[in-house]
Amino acid sequence: MVEQLPLRLQLKASARFSNFIAGPNAELIGQLRQVASGHGEAFFFCWGSAGCGKTHLLQACCHQAASEGRTVAYVSLRDAAGLSPALLEGWEQFDLVCVDDLDAIAGDPDWEEALFHLYNRMRESGSALIVSAVAAPARLRIGLPDLLSRLGWGVVYQLKALDDTQRMQALQLRAQQKGCEMPDETASYLLRRLPRDMPALFDLLDQLDEASLAAQRKLTVPFVKSVLGL
Repeated sequence: MVEQLPLRLQLKASARFSNFIAGPNAELIGQLRQVASGHGEAFFFCWGSAGCGKTHLLQACCHQAASEGRTVAYVSLRDAAGLSPALLEGWEQFDLVCVDDLDAIAGDPDWEEALFHLYNRMRESGSALIVSAVAAPARLRIGLPDLLSRLGWGVVYQLKALDDTQRMQALQLRAQQKGCEMPDETASYLLRRLPRDMPALFDLLDQLDEASLAAQRKLTVPFVKSVLGL
């Protein structure tokens, strides 16, 4: 279960399908929900630019699967420097495995071989595997041809970035779920002045939410300016 995983492999509680604005990705999200429930493709490759929401969706898959009584495992290979490829041994016993940021280990022979064997073991066990990266399999610098062929075993989907209107909706939805209101003026201001990738915006929202609670202030533009020093 999720709680049994090492701390660095645990999931963010906020990573849910319910707070992800689908935008142009409705079909992709529908497919991922099916995989999480055990009814979709056994192998699924999701790619998209940094900050477009891949990690959120992979963790949302894990949350959904766990809520339905399925066993799950998640790892971001951005942490590969502090992990051993041997970590993946036995993961075929999970109902769902999500491997995030595959591009981070492209060209590393030990990790590539470990992933190759994981694919093979999961095919035998019948478990589901979701992998993400910043580019489609053919564009990754994978050195092991057999692993490259495995990456194309299932479906390959691109996660497309949200437009500004959808980013504003996502920011306001996250604020609402935290119990605070973010006016259109404030959301628009943040999108103009701050990094446009959603993880960075959500991190700043956490900071603003804490400051708002401490000061008992609403998220107005002047208050946001004062908190962020803009």
